[in-house]
Amino acid sequence: MQKRDQSKSAGGAGGATGPTPKRGRPFGSSSAAAAAASETAAPSNLLGPSLHVHSSFADQNNKRIVLALQSGLKSELTWALNTLTLLSFKEKDDMRKDTTPLAKIPGLLDALLQVIDDWRDIALPKELIRTPRVRTLGANSTVTGFGNELGSLGSNGTPLHPILKSGSSVMEPVVQNNISKSHPSNWWFDEDGLFNLDEEGRAEKQQCAAAASNIIRNFSFMPENEIIMAQHRHCLETAFQCIEDHTTEDEELVTNALETIVNLAPLLDLRIFSSSKPSYIKITEKRAVQSVMGMLGSAVKAWHCAAAELLGRLIINPDNEPFLRPFVPQIHKRLVDLMSFPALDAQAVAVGALYNLAEVNMDCRLKLASERWAIDRLLKVIKTPHPVPEICRKAAMILESLVSEPQNRGLLLAYENSFAEILFADGRYSDTFARILYELTARPNNKVAAARGVWGM
Repeated sequence: MQKRDQSKSAGGAGGATGPTPKRGRPFGSSSAAAAAASETAAPSNLLGPSLHVHSSFADQNNKRIVLALQSGLKSELTWALNTLTLLSFKEKDDMRKDTTPLAKIPGLLDALLQVIDDWRDIALPKELIRTPRVRTLGANSTVTGFGNELGSLGSNGTPLHPILKSGSSVMEPVVQNNISKSHPSNWWFDEDGLFNLDEEGRAEKQQCAAAASNIIRNFSFMPENEIIMAQHRHCLETAFQCIEDHTTEDEELVTNALETIVNLAPLLDLRIFSSSKPSYIKITEKRAVQSVMGMLGSAVKAWHCAAAELLGRLIINPDNEPFLRPFVPQIHKRLVDLMSFPALDAQAVAVGALYNLAEVNMDCRLKLASERWAIDRLLKVIKTPHPVPEICRKAAMILESLVSEPQNRGLLLAYENSFAEILFADGRYSDTFARILYELTARPNNKVAAARGVWGM
């Protein structure tokens, strides 16, 4: 439940520098920053790490935790979410043996997903502002505990509007007449009923959904949970739908969903969306890839860095290649743009993703070589150089993959002087660029290169 503000401070939570290991807290988050964000974003009386839980607590109370999540009651949900947040939280280098695997708690993942689904069922676009209305059902009654408890009647016996500021009131007959005139056929949508929520209740539901997504994200870091979550269609559908609606959905919910998918990507097979497993949201493989592409084009640093890392991991699985191949030109263009960003972590994830894409097939190599500025920016990463030597090595190996295609040699021959400069200036990559220059100029089937080149004659 560490609230993130992507629109203002995403720069401090950017992508990992270099090919980061799968474990750990991604995108540069730290325990101190997370604690500060938690204190400022989550109300102390609703959600937050306010409990001290013994390591054996989950084993003794696993059934109660699932029932509390399924109950829908605010007090029970708050207790369960706080407990699971502490049980699932683990620092990057924390090698605790008392973590709680998801597999040990039957029905827990489905119960957490139901909390998110409950919010998404009532979620409204951010642009939609609901007009004030008077409650006429369930007056002075609390059902789930979410939202304002209705106060007593006014001095004249008329119920006060629960959402209005202090001192404001709306007379019931007037508002009822207005509603009936403006929406005579859809009154059941406009009237707050016994089980409907006011704005405060909706905000609390939203916080519970964000907390549940944070717990699922934390679970995705545990090796014991990987296979279960990567093969759980409802979990993947919910996560992809959240990032698909990133323009209208809660930012923390989107970030948690994206980080969850990034963690599960090495085991993720997009064909699960067309499998015989029960489906809840009907996400297709194409929609899943399109949602990732939407995140890749986002202006939020943490989002486009995570999306680039996700694409680089998805392409490793040959079964995902048919679904990603139609988007390769768009992916190349955006990744090349990311390499021009001053942020070193954006450069790192872009090079890492291009490294995997260049190894896929000849078509990917041909399209990358013909992408404008691609070679220039790969050379810039090496010449600057990037502070992580592994990123420079991968950039050099991308160039070596590109020159292996005869059709690319004419394009790369224009950079012969730059290749030779790096060959003599940096011994760490001299072998790679020696092979690049040899491929450019020594092949007998490349007459243009043989006429112009001076290496390998």
